[in-house]
Amino acid sequence: MQRAADRDARRDPRAPRGKRLTRALVGATAVPVVLLAAGCSSGSDDSGADSGGGKNAGASSASPSVSASPTVQAAAYRKLPGACAVLSKKSLSSLVPKAGTSGKEGKSNDTQARTSCSWSSLDDNGVKGSQFRWLSVSLLRFESDVTRGEGDKLAEAYYQKQIGDAQSVEGAKNAKAQPLTGTGDQATAVGYDLKKKEGAFKQQTVVARVENVVVTLDYNGAGLAGEKTPDADALAKSAQKAAKEVVAAVASANGDTVDQPAEGPSKSATASPSAKPSTSPSDAKSSKSGASAKPSESAKSSGSSGSSESAKSPAADDKN
Repeated sequence: MQRAADRDARRDPRAPRGKRLTRALVGATAVPVVLLAAGCSSGSDDSGADSGGGKNAGASSASPSVSASPTVQAAAYRKLPGACAVLSKKSLSSLVPKAGTSGKEGKSNDTQARTSCSWSSLDDNGVKGSQFRWLSVSLLRFESDVTRGEGDKLAEAYYQKQIGDAQSVEGAKNAKAQPLTGTGDQATAVGYDLKKKEGAFKQQTVVARVENVVVTLDYNGAGLAGEKTPDADALAKSAQKAAKEVVAAVASANGDTVDQPAEGPSKSATASPSAKPSTSPSDAKSSKSGASAKPSESAKSSGSSGSSESAKSPAADDKN
């Protein structure tokens, strides 16, 4: 019995040691699991930090840029000369000898956008009849506009329209158009015959563009009450010479000088910085004087022709 008790006493201490060993092994096994979990958790945090940093970088690079306001090149010419003063006394005495030097100015609510003048001459030769001459000059200036375009392009479109109008006059016969050189940037002469109850009229129309200004010169003549009909070629030469003079007056009013060679296109040389303003157009609803950006309302309402509405000859009534 004693030996059995001793054996039991010796066995009992080993039993607790076995349990403690089992618990120690279990504890040792749990440590790597905890470390593995901690490692996974740390990886998730790093991944989240990278992801967040990537999103922030993307948001920073994707910020929208501010677009520039639309602009157009400012029109070259800012002024118009007085239409009644664009021809010299010598020219007027040749074109309309009985008209004197003072013409009849057309109506305009903005003379820096649209202006015109006309002269009428009747050389009465008594029983031999009389020679009639009528001359009209109109100037139309276009400003640059962000919605409509540059002034010279707008002027070019109106230039083409004026040529078309001159070629489509009702009742015109033997119409002929020819381009001209040495008269602004573009020029075309249109001539035709027009029969009226007063007599046979010879009509000459010269349309020219210089920068953002369009010049329309109408010149016609007739032999009345038995007087002979004027020569069409002579009228054409006189009209073309006068148109060159008007173009030069427009350039001079804006500080430019225009060479007029016998052949080839005219050349403009800037005489002062003010002749080529660099300021952009502003108020689209204002008139075309000063720093306005849009053609004046008078230019819009000018219709198909820039000629004066008053002092027209019988031929001019049909033309306009």
